[in-house]
Amino acid sequence: MITPPLTTLSDMPVAQFMRHTWQRHPRLIRRALPGLAAPVSPAQLFALAARDDVESRLVTAFGGTWKLRHGPLAASALPARTRGRWSLLVQGVDLYLPAAAQLREQFRFVADARLDDVMVSYASDGGGVGPHVDSYDVFLLQAHGRRRWRIGRQRDLALVPGLPLKILADFRPTQEWVLEPGDLLYLPPGVAHDGVAVGPDCVTCSIGFRAPRYRDLADPWLDALAETAYDLPALRARLADAADRPARQPARLPAQMIDRTHARLATLRPTRAHAEQALLAVLSEPKQVVSFAPPAPPLAAAQFARRMAKRGVQLDLCTRLMHTTGRLGINGEVAPLPAAERAAVTRLAHQRALTPAQCTSLPPAVCERLYRWYVDGWLHLG
Repeated sequence: MITPPLTTLSDMPVAQFMRHTWQRHPRLIRRALPGLAAPVSPAQLFALAARDDVESRLVTAFGGTWKLRHGPLAASALPARTRGRWSLLVQGVDLYLPAAAQLREQFRFVADARLDDVMVSYASDGGGVGPHVDSYDVFLLQAHGRRRWRIGRQRDLALVPGLPLKILADFRPTQEWVLEPGDLLYLPPGVAHDGVAVGPDCVTCSIGFRAPRYRDLADPWLDALAETAYDLPALRARLADAADRPARQPARLPAQMIDRTHARLATLRPTRAHAEQALLAVLSEPKQVVSFAPPAPPLAAAQFARRMAKRGVQLDLCTRLMHTTGRLGINGEVAPLPAAERAAVTRLAHQRALTPAQCTSLPPAVCERLYRWYVDGWLHLG
């Protein structure tokens, strides 16, 4: 079932939120998702933490001493749920549990290019990870139990030295709330915050957003730029030296050669298409822990097409698919998106599934593309 994005947060239209709040200032929204059912139980979260293909962390503050341990974490490695001051954080829960993926879908009023994943934390009474600052937007949704949040904007971002966690040395909160199930706290980048469980079995879902540095786009941008170089006549010529006098310092790189080379290379100018390709490559890249499981053995192409028309298809929970007018990016790979394929592929990207009726009259090129994705494990029959 396709889960539509939220259109309101409590009684606030999402359009109003995006216009006045997004990336501007924090906002607490009471009963943003009334009647919310926690997308993951503590038992499910503990089971995920034990897997070696899932990123998890255990944070304890027993006796006032902060400690951090990375997963995989067997259930026997976790403290008793009745013991206070510990937290388990599991990243990318939406990649493994459909209920968490459905929660993520509700926040697709922000473009997929920014949406990252759903991190879920379990905390015993008094558990937290200390006051800190994030470099990305986050929605903090209380799913079960209660959590006290304190926030503040401060210039002093010095950290406590010698800790395994980035904890602010001088946290000075200016606002404080206790969140109940269904309450939502939005924080833009750079807001200091500290969340502490109030009572046992506190489950909080963090819907986080990607904020890569522009330097992270440099490699795919340069790759795209290098492809252009082969088509520029100015760069097909060979290095020339029109020196009109003998070299007095033979080991010195001639200034005239530098000037001529600079003039030639300067013709290789970045375009909007290069930026488009770099963004598609970086922002569709799945998390490092992700591994796709191809079908074993895969159906033949003709058999796949027949079953697709009866059952439809859906993207794997881990697949990241986005597009522009003429290109698509899927799991870090960028490819042209011909006009004849655009309607079907963009529908799949936005819905993350195609119904049987939508699969009955697909162009042959789309069927071939979907079959390749099926063989790679990026897409499955419905």
